[in-house]
Amino acid sequence: MKEPGFTIGIEEEYLLVDPETRDLAIDPPAEILVECQKRLPDHQVTPEFLRSQLEIGTRVCSNITEARDALGELRSTVSKVVESYDLKLMAASTHPFADWHLLKHTAKERYDVIAQDLQAVVRRLMICGMHVHCGIEDQELRIDLMNQVSYFLPHLLALSTSSPFWRGEVSGLKSYRLSVFDSLPRTGVPDRFDSYGEFERLVSTMVEAGSIEDGSKIWWDLRPSSKFPTLEMRMTDVCSLVEDTLCIAALYSSLLRMLYRLRRKNQRWRIYPATLVAENRWLAQRFGVEGSLIDLGIPGQVKTSELIEEIIELVREDAEALGCLNEVLHARTILSRGTSAERQLATYHQARKDGMENRKALNAVVDQVLQETTTGLN
Repeated sequence: MKEPGFTIGIEEEYLLVDPETRDLAIDPPAEILVECQKRLPDHQVTPEFLRSQLEIGTRVCSNITEARDALGELRSTVSKVVESYDLKLMAASTHPFADWHLLKHTAKERYDVIAQDLQAVVRRLMICGMHVHCGIEDQELRIDLMNQVSYFLPHLLALSTSSPFWRGEVSGLKSYRLSVFDSLPRTGVPDRFDSYGEFERLVSTMVEAGSIEDGSKIWWDLRPSSKFPTLEMRMTDVCSLVEDTLCIAALYSSLLRMLYRLRRKNQRWRIYPATLVAENRWLAQRFGVEGSLIDLGIPGQVKTSELIEEIIELVREDAEALGCLNEVLHARTILSRGTSAERQLATYHQARKDGMENRKALNAVVDQVLQETTTGLN
């Protein structure tokens, strides 16, 4: 079997913020999107369900160096365009205090249909995610690796968490985003499939039954893309710092190459029941990198930081082959200084300790995330 290309594509969703009120921009100018698309013809800049959001997608990148340049160009350019309209770009999976009741969905046929079909559960979709596409051209291999790599997705989620607040309150979760997203149908850990044909039959059944128009309406944490020859990872929060995004993209592609390397040796990672993977998903969602996950091979709970270290060593050979070892090793930096969720909470609690009222403390969190969104960019 020919080795996959392991190309990389990164998609991020951002929030548009009024820098005076720190609240979301309810009805930002449509010209923002037009100007972004004009300045970034090699990438994708598209609307999202809510008008206070937009989504970016890099071009197909052959390695992490290209992905770094592409993502940096996107974040920097979109941020400058947004600022020219007196708004700010925010890379976090929830806004600390915005109220979804006040927001409006984008006037587009796809979103009109979703709003009609899903009602209140989609109206409260005031969340942003980060998706990583990895190029795996062979369809059967794509399904085989999907079955295996699902085990590692909670570990990546723990490294990405950026949504500890919801409507002005500390949620108690490091990724409250998933609690909102899981109210939609066809979400969560994917089913296990014996072949690509079996997956296609599932999609066809749902289309023929009138449940969905196409495979893009299946919103699992991991799925074969309906548009590209890729395996699309969708579990993670959007990272406030671009370096953290690149780390997760590098880890994901290195894990896939590791599993492919095992397959070449007639070996494979054990496939565990989806319920057990979902339990680790919950632990990552609740506690982030500061908690523990179940090592299903024991079985028993092990500190997430120790499991991340094990993954680094597991994929070291593959990260070197893909030219992304430095980005993989950045996971240690995330472990030592915390994710966006941990930093947001630290800012909030310190502000409250210093005597700030709740809203001003939340404003301080917004300011921090706005600053981090463009850190390290030109």
